[in-house]
Amino acid sequence: MNAFKTLALAATALWALPGAAPLNDLNIAVDGLRSSKGLLQLCLTANERSFPDCNDDPAARKLTAQAREGVARFNGLPPGQYALAIIHDENGNNKLDTFAGIPKEGIGFSRNPSFSFGPPRFAKVLFIAQGEGINQRVRIKYYL
Repeated sequence: MNAFKTLALAATALWALPGAAPLNDLNIAVDGLRSSKGLLQLCLTANERSFPDCNDDPAARKLTAQAREGVARFNGLPPGQYALAIIHDENGNNKLDTFAGIPKEGIGFSRNPSFSFGPPRFAKVLFIAQGEGINQRVRIKYYL
């Protein structure tokens, strides 16, 4: 048997294992950017205690994308519930700049919940990643 057939059989056997779940890709489109400058800093977590910055969650995923593209993608997510937070890091310094505790740069969350002071509750931004081609369209909000 050639190597390709062996690999195909092994892959088929893995899919047939009980409890084996297909991995998912999450496609993110970002709306409402006030400029194409800088970066998009994305944080994806299933852990409420690590929301919205992904700190102290070894399973959290962080991603940086170019703001001018307005899109990002997480590949190979196990099925489950996740929360997504995005910062429009306009000056590219890899942090959310604030003035008197108010964000100077744009922020947004999965499912686009309404929020005013502080991030929205974790339960308001949770979405299910299951199936092919999961999509989230996130609207960025600016305070200053």
